Amino acid sequence: MILGSFGASCLLMFAYPASPFAQPRNVIGGHVIATFTGLAFMALFGIHWWSLATAVDTAIALMLLFRMPHPPACSNPLIVMLGAVKWSFLITPTLLGAIILVIVALIYNNVGKDRQYPTYWW
Repeated sequence: MILGSFGASCLLMFAYPASPFAQPRNVIGGHVIATFTGLAFMALFGIHWWSLATAVDTAIALMLLFRMPHPPACSNPLIVMLGAVKWSFLITPTLLGAIILVIVALIYNNVGKDRQYPTYWW
């Protein structure tokens, strides 16, 4: 369940839970979009300096297009390609890990009075 970008996701979700970038849609969607982009670019173009850069650019564009920007996920294409991971990486750790992060954030951010997370789901 380890994905380097999850550390930065935790900072957003636990320290700035009202941020649009910390909402479940953005966390889960952003990580899935960016990881999928890295896997697709690796499968189609191989691992080259230009495919790494283009995969990150494409992941950013897709996150914006689908209205799911999550800045920590921008590193996922690099993690995917430099690690030469398999397609199963999309499910574990990416999707499952992001869902677990959201569940933990739900518990943590809703303990106590006058706290509400998420601000919105979709």
